[in-house]
Amino acid sequence: MRRAALRLCTLSKGLLAPSRGLAQGSQNPEKQRVFHIHEACSPIHVNHGVCVRDKLREIVGASTNWRDHVKAMEERKLLHSFLAASQKGLPPRRMKDSYIEVLLPLGSQPELREKYLTVQNTVRFGRILEDLDSLGVLICYMHNKIHSAKMSPLSIVTALVDRIDMCKKSLSPEQDIKFSGHVSWVGKTSMEVKMHMFQLHDNEFSPVLDATFVMVARDSENKGPAFVNPLTLESPEEEEIFRQGELNKGTRVAFSSMSLLKMAPTAEERTAIHEMFLNTLDPKTVSFRSRVLPPNAVWMENSKLKSLDICHPQERNIFNRIFGGFLMRKAYELGWATACNFGGSRPFIVAVDDIMFQKPVEVGSLLFLSSQVCFTQGNYIQVRVHSEVASLQDKEHMTTNVFHFTFMSEKEVPLVFPRTYGESMLYLDGQRHFSSMSAPVTLKKDHLIEP
Repeated sequence: MRRAALRLCTLSKGLLAPSRGLAQGSQNPEKQRVFHIHEACSPIHVNHGVCVRDKLREIVGASTNWRDHVKAMEERKLLHSFLAASQKGLPPRRMKDSYIEVLLPLGSQPELREKYLTVQNTVRFGRILEDLDSLGVLICYMHNKIHSAKMSPLSIVTALVDRIDMCKKSLSPEQDIKFSGHVSWVGKTSMEVKMHMFQLHDNEFSPVLDATFVMVARDSENKGPAFVNPLTLESPEEEEIFRQGELNKGTRVAFSSMSLLKMAPTAEERTAIHEMFLNTLDPKTVSFRSRVLPPNAVWMENSKLKSLDICHPQERNIFNRIFGGFLMRKAYELGWATACNFGGSRPFIVAVDDIMFQKPVEVGSLLFLSSQVCFTQGNYIQVRVHSEVASLQDKEHMTTNVFHFTFMSEKEVPLVFPRTYGESMLYLDGQRHFSSMSAPVTLKKDHLIEP
């Protein structure tokens, strides 16, 4: 099944009211940029409709045929002259310049539903992740658009999924879904993108999720960093959005500096791990080696699931690497299965955070995913998915991503206990990610988001 594509169209006024006023005040339909999500791309037809996958290929000059990808990438070398020597040489852009709205017409076009359906007649969240990734890239290209150039000299890729929070868990497969988004913060070579998802209910779009992605710009051959257009702020509201982007950057730096790969656990964390260790000692013996599980508990090592995928050309992005949305979907689906197997009932996604894209995945690679429960509390299950690749010629495995998913089960789940020091660090890392989650959501049983 091909990935979702986004199709440009013009919708009736009032159906998709621009959020935060970012697209207001413009009479030019191009400024409104409302898209449709469809299962497959088709030629330009009504209202100058353009498939977003085709639009992205047009922006970078990528070929639609795998056999032509080398030639297409060679042609991008000629775009180096359009790259700015510094950010000062680029014109500032407004938030409204990158604002885009996207419609997924599950209600008005029922033939599109199957790609997004689970067997329980709910919506696949893995497909939503793919759509968010494509939308984030397009938003950044709108921010950095060069009107004098047919193709963009920039190669824009996803660097980080900073946060996805569910603000409403009810999601019907029979009602239209809307996405919106814009650039909310820029550095010299990076951009933060805010995206929102809504669903039609009683003729109004109600919030479903908020997402924050970080994108980076690289040169035309995707070999080194490139400067992006600065952002000009036009209202106190936009200044607050930008300030939040600065805070998010600071939080990421602070969180990284406190990583358990760099720093020892805090005194409180060390005490908690030691208490867990003492709770697993066999009271019948006087030995540190004799370990027993407390009631309603599972060893962390017994919560693992693994998968293997071959990365075919069909899953490539516009730069002929494997599409980041595909990686997120596969990791999410394995994480969901892990939470389901652990909790004994269908889990529902609550939050996604801190997905760092450390290394691109080449077409033809073997993709190894390893998932395990690393923290639980009440009905919540924190799942960590580790992704690594190996080429067909080289057996060396290299880490590409680490994914963090927070699920909620319909019933209370067992406690998970680490047995080794390494597992104890995974437990603490999972606890940290869980603690960074927004306020817990209320579980609803009908039409919930699943893989």
